[in-house]
Amino acid sequence: MKPGSYIAIEGPIGVGKSTLAAALAQSFAAAVLAEAPEDNPFLGDFYANPRGHALQAQLFFLLQRSHQIDRLRQRDLFDSGCVADFMFDKDSLFAELTLTAAELTLYRDIHARVAWRAPVPDCVIYLHAPVDLLMQRIEQRARASERNLDAAYLARVTQAYADFFRAYDATRVIRVDAQRLDLVNRPADYARLLAAIDCGRRRIELPA
Repeated sequence: MKPGSYIAIEGPIGVGKSTLAAALAQSFAAAVLAEAPEDNPFLGDFYANPRGHALQAQLFFLLQRSHQIDRLRQRDLFDSGCVADFMFDKDSLFAELTLTAAELTLYRDIHARVAWRAPVPDCVIYLHAPVDLLMQRIEQRARASERNLDAAYLARVTQAYADFFRAYDATRVIRVDAQRLDLVNRPADYARLLAAIDCGRRRIELPA
């Protein structure tokens, strides 16, 4: 990892983004930029009643991410490098899943006013896993805001991520099967990811 590099980790809810971001930041002596969904006061209400609270939850995330992206422009983050557990480009993915046509028009107008400030990551790590495994992990961590998150919604999110990264080519992408590789408990699996980051290839699939 070169000084000042920016790595973003993405994938559906419960796939292990935050845990991996902390590990990579330690490995590279880099700063962590965290999404902090627990700070969104509308998220629990959204999972309980998606139609009634989608716009509030989405706009909160959009503005939160805008503030977080501003932090990427600070010299201290660029000097040490940064590992983020989200990427700005995925924001519209959730908006298109949850908002009505009128809400989406409003969202896109606001998004257009802030999205231009987002730097492109030097590398994106896309974690994916089956919905049943994701639901199991979500239940184990027992966050209050996720109590009403259901498998049908998570399946839609997972498919949206798959579609998004099938076409995404703005930067390097490392796709990681988070069911077959245990990046937390198996050092050899984590070492494979570090080697993939270091090799510089544009597209990498783990395990190959």
